[in-house]
This record gives sequence, C-alpha cells and structure tokens, in this order.
Amino acid sequence: MSRAPGLSVRWKLTLSYAGLVMVAGILLIAAIALAFRLTAPDGVVITVRYPYYEGIVRRFLPAACVTLVLLLIFGLVGGWILAGRMLAPVALITQATRLATTGSLSHRVEMPGRSDEFRELADSFDAMLAQLEAHVAEQRRFAANASHELRTPLAITQAMLDVARKDPDRPTDELVDRLHAVNARAIDLTEALLLLSRTEQGSFTPEVVDLSLIAEEAAETLLPLAEEHDVLLETSGDLACTSGSRALLLQLTTNLVHNAIVHNLSEGGIVQIEVAEWPQAVLLTVENTGEQISPELLATLTEPFQRGNERIRSDHGGVGLGLAIVKRITQVHNGTLSLMARPDGGLRVTVELPRAGTTTTARSD
Repeated sequence: MSRAPGLSVRWKLTLSYAGLVMVAGILLIAAIALAFRLTAPDGVVITVRYPYYEGIVRRFLPAACVTLVLLLIFGLVGGWILAGRMLAPVALITQATRLATTGSLSHRVEMPGRSDEFRELADSFDAMLAQLEAHVAEQRRFAANASHELRTPLAITQAMLDVARKDPDRPTDELVDRLHAVNARAIDLTEALLLLSRTEQGSFTPEVVDLSLIAEEAAETLLPLAEEHDVLLETSGDLACTSGSRALLLQLTTNLVHNAIVHNLSEGGIVQIEVAEWPQAVLLTVENTGEQISPELLATLTEPFQRGNERIRSDHGGVGLGLAIVKRITQVHNGTLSLMARPDGGLRVTVELPRAGTTTTARSD
C-alpha cells in the first residue's frame, strides 16, 4: 500500500515526551508565581506590596524562560533516547518481517528479557515463522513427491510403448493390459491429488452426520474387497453425530477401512470398526490385524506418498495418499487423528471429532 510520508513513531513519542515536560514546567512556574503573588513576606508594608511583587516578577521571568528552554531541550533529548529504547524491539520485529517477505523463514527474533507486550509479540511472530517454515517445507516435499509419482506411470508407459515399437510382433494383449493397469494407477493418483486439494480448501456447508451410518456404508461398500482378501469386517457402535461434510467423512472412513483391509494378514485377517459418542466428542476407531509396525514407520504413515512398504501388499500398492487425506479431512473438521501400533501387530487408528452442537467451524491450517 502506498502511503504519504509522515513523522516516525520515534519522533511522535519524542514530541509527546517534550510536550509533557513543557506543560509540567509551565504549570510549576505558574504555581510558583502565584504563590509569590498571594503570599506577603514578613516586614513588607501592604502599601508597597504590588511594587514589590512587580520587581520580583521582573527578576523571575528571565529565569523562568531559561528554565523552560532547558526543559524543552531536556524533553527532546530525553524523549528521543527513551523512545529509541522503547521501540528497539519493534525495530527487531520489523527487520525480521522484511526478511520473511524475501522468502527467508529460518531466522527468529528471539528477543531476550522478561515478558512484556513487545516480547509476547516477538514470541508470537517466531511461532508464526516456525509454522510457515514447516508448512512451506511440507508443500515443497509434497510438490516434489507428486511430480515424481506422476512421472513414474508416464515413464513406464513410454518405456512399454518404445518396446512395442521396436518389437512389432509382440502380442498386443499383454501390452494393453499393462498399459491399462498403469493408466488406472495414474487416474487414481490424479483423483487422490484433486481430492486432497479440495480438502485443503476446507470450504463446505456443515451438516449433522451420523458416523455409525457412515461406518456401515463404508463397510458395506468394501465388503467384496474384504472377502477377496479373506478379511473379516466387524462394525459396532450406536448413534454418534458430528457436524461436517458427509462426503468428506465418508471418504475418511472409506480410506481407513480400505487401508485396514489391504494392509492386513494374508489369511484370516480382521478389521474392527467402532463408533462411540462422548459428551463433547465422537470417536471413530478402525483397528486391524497385521504385521508389526516399527515406531519409525508409524511416525511417517500420515505423510503424503508414504505407503508403508514393510507391511503393504504388492497387489494393492495404492497411491500413498490415503492417510494423508484422512489427516487433512480430520483437521478441517476440527478433529484429531491418532495412530497406535498394536502389540500383536497391525494398527489402531482413532479419529476424534466434535460432537454435533459444538463449534465445528472448518479450518484451513
């Protein structure tokens, strides 16, 4: 924004301090002069009172003027120094802000001293910079991973087409099947990226949603997949209403159940879906059997394009965005997502959302 030039805050404070000192000096001198005028010294005859005070005033005025000039100088110099000391923290924050506008987010103000309004502002600014730095780094990693993931199916397609062109006698049925599989994967990845992008916007009209019905619908939809993988689906829970987007919450539940099915035991696996209602929150818990999950792997499962290769099946590699989408949908519904490795193997995922009737304004951070 373009603004006309004006006095700096330091000059404004300096003039304010000097003005206060001058006003205080004038009032003090006026009080002294009034005291001289109203009080008769001992031994002075009343008839010469006024001539006497006229002489006093004539001698007092020059000294008063000199005093006022000294007070003005003192007020300007002292006010300039005090204003500079008071505004020093603001200068540090301004410098940090200018660095941030250039794209540098790694610096911090780190203002020393005891807590006051300026230091609280500096601490809040440092926290904001830390969040921005983490968010930008996450977005850069996401862009790099997305580019890599999108390039992979295109490179595979290009390689298969090159092989087919060099070997025209090669059966086309196998080539078509492989191209279909690679193209389907690229479509799934693109749709997942679009869904994640829409979720990032966090804009939807909230409605009352029963999580128990959502869980039943997701289980019914994925029942054929569970039967194909020899996985038993178990659902339990009563009415549990929250406020949000039904489509997004259904996507969240479907992703969790789908992951629980394909990341399971090769035979005799179990997936338990439980919905519970608390006084201020509703809980959706999806628990599955499977192999042991290391703490290092558990900490990265919600990152984009993390597929958990140690425990995933080769026939359902997915696109690595399932839990990333779940995490983002949970965030825009003001909920919390927690993952816990089961001692016997497998994973327990819990989504806690505000109960319907509490504040559920969508957020985008």
